[in-house]
Amino acid sequence: MPNDEQYMRFAIEEARRAAALGEVPVGAVVVQDGRIISGAYNLRESEKRATAHAELLAIEEACKRLGGWRLPRCTLYVTLEPCPMCTGAIINARIERVVFGAYDPKNGCMGSISDLTKLPNQFRVDVTGGVLADDCAELLRSFFRRLR
Repeated sequence: MPNDEQYMRFAIEEARRAAALGEVPVGAVVVQDGRIISGAYNLRESEKRATAHAELLAIEEACKRLGGWRLPRCTLYVTLEPCPMCTGAIINARIERVVFGAYDPKNGCMGSISDLTKLPNQFRVDVTGGVLADDCAELLRSFFRRLR
């Protein structure tokens, strides 16, 4: 069975697809019971939608494939620590576990600027950060270097 690093490599491949389109290279995959259910990457610029984050797109596709808004027994792998909007969607979709790569000191809401998963009276999410963090961060650094 693949481990966290192997699934994160799938998310990194999604992030590379975003970079190839000129999008900020963030990728995500949803895994249930050892099987990838969905994968997505940022499309905010391409779709001109503020909500077209990799996590939200992967969650939406997983919901369609599994036939409901709850994603039981699912883990979301994402190359960058989720923002407040994505963290809210993760909690609302009842995703049991999140594994992310690079920490986001500007917008990260799973430990960096705040931790929305620790608020009282809500669904609990198990969070693991820093998986292949250097690889994930380098994708972002090289993307922004090219822009400058």
